Amino acid sequence: MPNKIFLSIQIFLFSFCLNSFASSIKQPEFGGQFYPQQQEELSTMIDNFLIKARPRDISGDIFMLISPHAGYGYSGQAAAFGYKLVKDKPYRTVIILGTSHHKVFNGAALYGQGAFAASLGKIDVDEEFIKSISGKDPEVFVDESAFDKEHSVEVELPFLQKVLTDFRIVPVVVGDCSLKTCRKIALLFKEAIGERKDVLVVVSSDLYHGYDFEEADKVDAVTLDLIKKMDYQGLYYALREGRAQACGGIGIVIALDIARELGYERSEVLNHTNSAMVTGKVNKGDWTVGYASCAVFNPKGENMLNIQQRKKLLKIARQAIEEYLKTGKKLEVSEADPVLSQKMGSFVTLTEHGGLRGCIGNLTANQPLYLTVRDMAIAAAADDPRFSPVGLTEVKNIKLEISVLSPLERVVSAENIELGKHGVLVRKGAQSGVFLPQVATETGWNKEEFLNNLCSQKAGLPPGAWKDKNTELYVFTAEVFSEKDMEE
Repeated sequence: MPNKIFLSIQIFLFSFCLNSFASSIKQPEFGGQFYPQQQEELSTMIDNFLIKARPRDISGDIFMLISPHAGYGYSGQAAAFGYKLVKDKPYRTVIILGTSHHKVFNGAALYGQGAFAASLGKIDVDEEFIKSISGKDPEVFVDESAFDKEHSVEVELPFLQKVLTDFRIVPVVVGDCSLKTCRKIALLFKEAIGERKDVLVVVSSDLYHGYDFEEADKVDAVTLDLIKKMDYQGLYYALREGRAQACGGIGIVIALDIARELGYERSEVLNHTNSAMVTGKVNKGDWTVGYASCAVFNPKGENMLNIQQRKKLLKIARQAIEEYLKTGKKLEVSEADPVLSQKMGSFVTLTEHGGLRGCIGNLTANQPLYLTVRDMAIAAAADDPRFSPVGLTEVKNIKLEISVLSPLERVVSAENIELGKHGVLVRKGAQSGVFLPQVATETGWNKEEFLNNLCSQKAGLPPGAWKDKNTELYVFTAEVFSEKDMEE
């Protein structure tokens, strides 16, 4: 009899262990709905998305992606723009901030242990990371039930499995949060990440939801502009007021806050579309959902200027224009900052209502940077031969952008030019012309188109003159920032 009791206890304990282990494995729920259920079909679909996606190359450390979470037939191609940029990168922990579509709660729910049995294979949960943040605040807690019938985390997993290897996930479903709670969550994650450079944050979110195709573009423009500025506070209030829309918006707010706390300064929209554009049903009254892929990163290498130095230069540029238009004299200004006092070249670009209004620069470093910026701002407003001088009443509508330039470097071949990274000076005899690095990004030109237009538009040379062995090519980099970037 005692042996039978002992055997029964063993069977019970074994059964309990099996059930406990099984309960920690999150089974996929949305194969065949949001994405193909068959592994081969799903893998091929994602491969095709990645092949077709052509995001601008980002030569820097990507910390965060914003990715849509609709059915792959609608949003998969947009999602691929972000995932392609992180392909084969050495991330070891991926924090996925999903949103709760069904369960109502405040704060952030974590999946505490085990793994997700995703369609392309099992992905382990980073239990150590979760232990480092759970229990430190009552609004950050383990609740695996929050992931039941919730697609926002699950739909990101197949893409991650296709582009990364040897990584663990920190699954999070975000509920409703005050801005104060968002800050607390962000600081907890910031502390847990610390100095690690092998952590990727993925925020799962669609954008506009509604029945007006034209309204979709307008609302998404507001949302994406705030994301580009990394203005997490502005985004939070715009979401609350209905000026912006994103079903994972609270997760975006938290992630942008984490990024800023860790020193990430650049946010870029890689692709933006909506369901009407994808399906071709652009009729007013049809249900429309917005999708965007965004990346937050730091450009490769150290920035020449910090935020305060950038703000100083923008202030000098604006004051210089106003002073010159009022008095006809240059602004009297001095600056003790050793970086701003270095001799560097720069360009100042003026835009008005989104259109170019003037752009003048000096490639050579013959005076302190702050004085170069002052002089180029005045020249862009008053001396650009393509435009009439800016009027004093116009100044309030003008937006300023400054490009601080590295020294020129001669290259022996166009093969050494990296589009989007390098500005280029072409020179043959007495004729020369220059394009800033952002020209390639803004136009979408390939290298041959970029150089042909540089020769013909800027230098007055035949389009193919850059191929001539007597033509000199110089490259430089530019740190570009604008008043728009500084707005909070």
